[in-house]
Amino acid sequence: MIPEIQLQRAVRLLLQADALVIAAGAGMGVDSGLPDFRGDQGFWTHYPALGRQQIPFYAIASPQAFRQAPELAWGFYGHRLQLYRNTRPHAGFGILREWAAQMPGACSVFTSNVDGQFQKAGFEEQQMHECHGSVHYLQCLLPCRDAIWPASDITPEVDVAACRLLSPLPRCPHCGGIARPNILMFNDSQWLEQRCQQQQARQQRWLAAARRPLVIEIGAGTAIPSVRHFSLQTVQRHHGHLLRINLREPSVERESDTGIAAPAAAALQVIHEAWQASR
Repeated sequence: MIPEIQLQRAVRLLLQADALVIAAGAGMGVDSGLPDFRGDQGFWTHYPALGRQQIPFYAIASPQAFRQAPELAWGFYGHRLQLYRNTRPHAGFGILREWAAQMPGACSVFTSNVDGQFQKAGFEEQQMHECHGSVHYLQCLLPCRDAIWPASDITPEVDVAACRLLSPLPRCPHCGGIARPNILMFNDSQWLEQRCQQQQARQQRWLAAARRPLVIEIGAGTAIPSVRHFSLQTVQRHHGHLLRINLREPSVERESDTGIAAPAAAALQVIHEAWQASR
């Protein structure tokens, strides 16, 4: 599946690193069975009720949707919250943890995913930088104040066929108004980003101590390039290397880096076996 020369390059990059930086996009969760919403048709395949109404992803994933049709918006996000709670992370997450455990500087995670799968797979909260927030945290829709709280107390009941919330709307504990996920949405000037800012500051302090960081970028495309920008900035600022795993867009610019065209879980497993054999 992976050409031998690329496989050996990936192993060498792992062996020379003193710290692991995991940079993950939507492709990281696909092998766990999570949708990546590639294009309107792909999105509507997973949410046919929104397809029948011709509501694209950017329209439902917006504060405006919560203001105009809160039961529909919470039908979408409530379903996603329950899906992420019920999803078991694939074996690749465990492989990354095993690699990180062998490095002096351990690891840090940068992800645009809002699903909380890294924490569910055993990564510590202090290792995380969720640049778009997390569906597992809530904020006031207004917002009435700078408050973010866990979503652990809500269990949305959703009519999946209609993509509509049946249980009561989640409410802000401070003003009683509608609550929304603490996620950076489209056209979103109300997102409370202090949790993300704290994660970013902690990650930058950690990176400052790394001498030979390896960025393993997984499933991050160019359509929404947040993860790719982070990867490139990190290898440039901290003299690191890049291992890019991407089924459709695996190319890298530097000869010292490596790109692998493969799904996340399969690529990590093959590299892991070669890494174990080389030690």
